Amino acid sequence: MGAYQYIREAWNSQEQLKERLMAWRREPVTLRIDYPTRLDRARSLGYKAKQGIILVRQRVLRGGRKRPKVRAGRRSKRMTQRKDLKLNFQSVAERRANQAFVNCEVLNSYFVAQDGKNIWYEVILIDRSHPAILADSRFAWINAKRGRAFRGLTSANRKSRGLRHKGKGAEKMRPSLRAHGRSGN
Repeated sequence: MGAYQYIREAWNSQEQLKERLMAWRREPVTLRIDYPTRLDRARSLGYKAKQGIILVRQRVLRGGRKRPKVRAGRRSKRMTQRKDLKLNFQSVAERRANQAFVNCEVLNSYFVAQDGKNIWYEVILIDRSHPAILADSRFAWINAKRGRAFRGLTSANRKSRGLRHKGKGAEKMRPSLRAHGRSGN
């Protein structure tokens, strides 16, 4: 077995996880970190230990979303407070991390932990204007892709848009569900 296989098996031991979560609950919602918690997962998603690549641990509240209470216009269709987001928690975490670090672009993210109230993701961000990134051909493409997290282009967003499937049964997914509904109308 390689070293990353041992890391993959060892990172989620229960006694370590309990202590880790107790510390993480007291930390800020968006926190820049120096090293990835899951090195094997971060490396498989494109992380390199070099200047211009930033790691952020992002906390998101679990559970359903609620609309604000209706103040005026008491119609029956407005009286519901349930709000169904078509985003998964991971894409919400990527967007919030990108809002905190505006000069960066989201490369990818991965799950770290969850408890009854919160869920944590680590987001890999790339500084677009850093000289080390501009000189590296593996990351230079990201300068042309502004706002990936907000335009639904990261891996978690593509999953929530249903773009992991191709071919038969997925005809209505591309270019988007909204575009498919508007075609012919």
